[in-house]
Amino acid sequence: MNKKAFTLIEILFVIAVIGILAAIVVPRLMTSETAAKESACKANVANINTQIERWYFEKGSWPTIEQLAADSNYFPDGIPKCPVSGGDYGIDTNTHRVYVGNGHNHQAP
Repeated sequence: MNKKAFTLIEILFVIAVIGILAAIVVPRLMTSETAAKESACKANVANINTQIERWYFEKGSWPTIEQLAADSNYFPDGIPKCPVSGGDYGIDTNTHRVYVGNGHNHQAP
């Protein structure tokens, strides 16, 4: 009897190896996704802060987030949302710095 096929033990071994690899790789992918979203949020904060300063130097007053959003010279595609929380960005009227509306906050690097 000379059949070319896999035995049950061989198939179970391959499934076990795939399961072990998945247990190692999946958590790392999830961590990488979170870190990427946090980095993107920090970049958004830095970009919005830069545009706030640009507005101040060009117009002599501090803008509101609505004014920045309405002027296509600053954000032609609109002000982005935080990729971590999905919240809107706002501008603190005392510090003239960006914050995320629902409590999630990232400082620019």
